Amino acid sequence: MNAERAAIAAGPCGLSTGDDGSTRFAQWLAQTQRSIRDHVDGFVRARCVAELDPAGCWLPGQLMVDFAAGGKCVRSVFGYLGWLCGGVGESEPALRAAASLELLHAFALVQDDVMDESRVRRGRQSAHLRLAAWHTEQGLSGSAARFGESAAILIADLYLVWAERMLRESGVGASALDRAWPRYDAMRSELAVGQLADISNDANRVPTLNAVMDIARRKSGNYTVRRPLELGAAMADCDDTVLDVLGEYGELIGEAFQLRDDLLGVFGDPSTTGKPSGDDVRERKATTVVALADQLAEPSDRARLRDLWREKRIDEQGVALAQAVIVDSGAGERAEQMIHDRVEHARQLVDRADLAPSAADALHRMALLCTRRTY
Repeated sequence: MNAERAAIAAGPCGLSTGDDGSTRFAQWLAQTQRSIRDHVDGFVRARCVAELDPAGCWLPGQLMVDFAAGGKCVRSVFGYLGWLCGGVGESEPALRAAASLELLHAFALVQDDVMDESRVRRGRQSAHLRLAAWHTEQGLSGSAARFGESAAILIADLYLVWAERMLRESGVGASALDRAWPRYDAMRSELAVGQLADISNDANRVPTLNAVMDIARRKSGNYTVRRPLELGAAMADCDDTVLDVLGEYGELIGEAFQLRDDLLGVFGDPSTTGKPSGDDVRERKATTVVALADQLAEPSDRARLRDLWREKRIDEQGVALAQAVIVDSGAGERAEQMIHDRVEHARQLVDRADLAPSAADALHRMALLCTRRTY
């Protein structure tokens, strides 16, 4: 553990719950995120040198390095907090294990952008478009777009393989990993099934809120909060009572996180989201916010929204129309209330649980951090 990390005591396990606790949590979180990115960067660079460079795949290798460590590390932080809920203290092997979740997330994002034909990710051109542009620059034969999508899928496959390898080689003991694998497998299966259900939705109709929430729970909510928490807690050998609390907390905050993400997908500032405002509308995504608007809107507005979703392409005027329908229906306010209710329920669960005060405080702070992003 380096000097900077040691200076922040024992991470959230050394925090108080007052203003000073807030400051020290912010310091711990920033340093934890930096350490996670460093672990990911080092691992991906080593794998690229060993596996991609000998094959002459230098451009995909550089892209993989740039993309992998570019996120907010939400899943990895929750994974590490699950470990800390076991009262076992800070651990670099556990942090490396949690960091491997960034590669699983990178796998999901790269494939998601291909499936959604997204043009922007994390404030820059999506991976498949960067690869297509390289194909054109090199004057290679065949379709540049086809090459870009195919290469991006293969890069995502490598992220998936490397994520498991990074976890396996993290330095966490074999018995701890044995406890983690069933949850890791469940997380990956839920992610794939949720994505499959998402693309199976007919883009010409708006599904029910229950259907959208189920997909969101599988595709995003569980693998953002619940499964990472359970994974870390299982490695730390937490008892079933703690695992149950973390699981329920994780499901609630995961849903709230997705609701906030869906609001940002309609109204978000590009400087905050890294994607154009209204991007979910342009892609005709049937998100929770759109489903809420379809449920709550007046019949004439509901018809306008459904007609818009049948269009082959939604222009800026269509984006503005969808935003107006969502606002007028009260869907934004309903989504905000759903977020609040889930965060409050999760807070009560944590307060009643037999967790160290510092661990409970960290969970409270992470819940707010994930669900109060502005738009």
